[in-house]
Amino acid sequence: MEGAGVRICRTVGTHELRNLDPYLMLDELRLPASEATAGFPDHPHRGFETCSIMISGKMEHRDSAGNHGVIGPGGVQWMTAGRGIVHSEMPKVTSGDLWGFQLWINLPQKDKFVKPRYQDYQAEEIPVVEKGGLTVRVMAGESYGATGPIQMRNPGMLLDVQLAPGAEFSQPIPSEWSGFAYVCDGSGTISGTRGSRRQALVFGPGDHVQAAADAGESMRFLLVAGRPINEPIVQHGPFVMNTQEEIRQAFVDYQTGKLQNPEDNPWES
Repeated sequence: MEGAGVRICRTVGTHELRNLDPYLMLDELRLPASEATAGFPDHPHRGFETCSIMISGKMEHRDSAGNHGVIGPGGVQWMTAGRGIVHSEMPKVTSGDLWGFQLWINLPQKDKFVKPRYQDYQAEEIPVVEKGGLTVRVMAGESYGATGPIQMRNPGMLLDVQLAPGAEFSQPIPSEWSGFAYVCDGSGTISGTRGSRRQALVFGPGDHVQAAADAGESMRFLLVAGRPINEPIVQHGPFVMNTQEEIRQAFVDYQTGKLQNPEDNPWES
């Protein structure tokens, strides 16, 4: 249970898979909208980025700096929390299904105190590649000649891949990157490993990913990959820093209002 009492499924960010540098957490929210009305009221973040992806339903965002927006079906928001922000994420619908994901991405030490920034893209702004039973929504990085709109501080890719029964997918990935595939529907094979719904498959050494849906069933998965930061990760709830002292300072700054008013913070952008 997260927020004010909303049921989610977490894979990356558990005891079994604490983090996968630079990725810290992946949550899937998938339930009737009527069961998620409590939402995720005001809460702080510092030191990392979040990526919210909606498949169905709508999520409304507000923060302490006055920013506001709604992510619709197929939309994505990339939020750089940086030096700190306090925000809320609340369902905008009360009927039908609410289905989406939130990915947490670490920031290198040099970027932990950048000014908060938002990148909001609705479904029509995300390139879609369709090819013989294969559909790829390119949110970040490149795939099949399409380039995603998300601007990333750390090189990476974020793809939403859908395969019709028997369809195949292939994607080059730099061999020094780390990453995983999260199967959110159906079943199939990803780089030689069987995968089905709500499984995160962590990539081993290699320079590409291949996937194929089962002959009698379609498959949908998120492909997430990026360059490792290779720095210490010290996380306490919504704060992700490099040292325990920085975590303690984050709590002090939250309690004294610096995260609520990021424009008043003394740090440079």
